[in-house]
Amino acid sequence: MPMTLSRARVARRIAAAAAYGGGGIGLLGVAAAGVLLTEVRLARRTVGGSGDIPPCADGRYGAAFGHGADRPPLRLAFLGDSTAAGQGVRRARETPGALLASGLAALSERPVDFRNVALPGAQSDDLERQVDLLLADDAPAPDVCVIMIGANDVTHRMPPARSVRLLSDAVRRLRAAGSEVVVGTCPDMGTIEPVYQPLRWVARRLSRQLAAAQTIGVVENGGRTVSLGDLLGPEFEARPRELFGPDNYHPSAEGYATAAMAVLPTLCASLGLWPEGEHPEPARYEGVLPVEEAAVEAASEAGTEVASARAPWALLKHRRRRRLPAPEEAEQPPAARGGGAVGAGPTSA
Repeated sequence: MPMTLSRARVARRIAAAAAYGGGGIGLLGVAAAGVLLTEVRLARRTVGGSGDIPPCADGRYGAAFGHGADRPPLRLAFLGDSTAAGQGVRRARETPGALLASGLAALSERPVDFRNVALPGAQSDDLERQVDLLLADDAPAPDVCVIMIGANDVTHRMPPARSVRLLSDAVRRLRAAGSEVVVGTCPDMGTIEPVYQPLRWVARRLSRQLAAAQTIGVVENGGRTVSLGDLLGPEFEARPRELFGPDNYHPSAEGYATAAMAVLPTLCASLGLWPEGEHPEPARYEGVLPVEEAAVEAASEAGTEVASARAPWALLKHRRRRRLPAPEEAEQPPAARGGGAVGAGPTSA
């Protein structure tokens, strides 16, 4: 408990600095800088990401649900970095956006129009441009937006307060335009295979601190968050060849499916489509906590949702997951495709 409270105070200080325009908080001692920079250079030679252009998954999913229906398609948008863009896979249907568009279509039984404006290599300072793209034309704002951002902020040492402020501004603009917002917080950068100690420990610490501070900023501006950090933890450490892509940096198709299955319940809940209510279940270790404590708890456990309750409180949820339908399943009517069991594992498209 003391450790949780200490981390909660750090997250709150970062979020407060973001809200009041502070530049950042130094999280590393000067003595560690030389060793850290050496490790960073070695790691970048080994990983460095992929230069491949992610496949374009924009378009309509679940078109069969539009026949004879008078409800318009749902509008889903993705913003963020290479993870949001789906870098590391070759087929559009394997990207997280396609997987979530298919899942949303199947569960809502409505077509879903999907648009992705994420940019590989993006840091949080690119979110303003991405939001401009979504809100630039005369078309209605998306019904719901998913943002995945933060990894490049850590690796490029962007001050955490600035990172959180930029994300908060993007969430605020999207909410003002009428969009629901779900943020997949900064992944655990300490799980990238070629990264060694002490950089691995430092990267894990920094990414979790950023994820917690992101949660505070997002929730206080009307969005919801889902922790992705631990998904790049035990499962990725145990099966890196399956869950990381060829560059050992971005997720594989199965890795993206794992992340998408964690985000889908919150995505649907934001639109009132998930069967579980908004009340906590103590037996599932859910509850209403001060927002900074909920943020720290979520940063340490994958798939944990944090949503706003009455300020300064937040609702922490562990929603039950369902099997993700493949894109071709989302095109079929319910009788033909059958239902996925609660708690079933994900399937990649």
